[in-house]
Amino acid sequence: MWRSLELSYWLTLALAIPTVGFLVRIFIIFHDCGHGSFFASQKHNHLWGILTGVLTFTPYYRWRHDHAIHHACAGNLDRRGVGDVKTLTAHEYLELPAWRKLAYRIMRQPLVMFTIGAAGVFLVAHRFGRKGLSKRERDSVVWTNLALAGIAALMSALIGFKAYVLIQLPVMMLAATTGVWLFYVQHNFEGTYWVRREQWDFVQAGLKGSSYYKLPKLLQWFTGNIGFHHIHHLGPRIPNYLLEKCHKENPVFQVPSLSFGRSLKSLLYRLWDEDAQRMVGFRIRRRKAFGGLR
Repeated sequence: MWRSLELSYWLTLALAIPTVGFLVRIFIIFHDCGHGSFFASQKHNHLWGILTGVLTFTPYYRWRHDHAIHHACAGNLDRRGVGDVKTLTAHEYLELPAWRKLAYRIMRQPLVMFTIGAAGVFLVAHRFGRKGLSKRERDSVVWTNLALAGIAALMSALIGFKAYVLIQLPVMMLAATTGVWLFYVQHNFEGTYWVRREQWDFVQAGLKGSSYYKLPKLLQWFTGNIGFHHIHHLGPRIPNYLLEKCHKENPVFQVPSLSFGRSLKSLLYRLWDEDAQRMVGFRIRRRKAFGGLR
């Protein structure tokens, strides 16, 4: 990509596309290390999780902590807020003041969520800790930031700061968009699962609240089989390279698939309607009598 800058930046951007594919695959390895599933040795999982975390601009221990919460709470309306895409119920949205409704609408707007929002997560949000993290998790943020600063300084010395930014920025932005889209569509789709704490069930949250995103073989490889997300949520210690085998061998995992075409419909979903038990858009209003929505 650096040498292509001498010819055309369009060529550089074209080369960014397969680079993004490999970076997404690296993130899946990082993801599996966080679950302790990629290697048999936990020591190796931690080591390669830290290293791949630097490549993907993600502090390993901080992300590992938040992602574990996501797995423990996915589909639970009373335990939202950590490691997930912010989703309000229709009732909650209607109770918001006008300025907060507008803020939520902007946040859930696809052109914002999958561009500025996605890049903001990996380039900005991951650079900081948050309240409630342990010392190890806070330290992972600091050490990842120092490693990234060192890489940026080294690459700037070798090829120049401008060249480094022209190469790194589009790769990170496209990879962030891809990653956030995958995460979004794995839990925001027609027929997904959201219930209150009292009704929440781990198995149902996995089978119904996590999609089977059926992608073409090449994209399935680049995304490390993460489309078998329903299996992953039921068994997070299953490494990505065994998910397809698990799907083929176990009838319980033969759930309806979500094609790429059908997944685009999820862009219209903004809220969870508890009355209708389904995802809806913003075109809702109070009923004139007896409360509720229509």
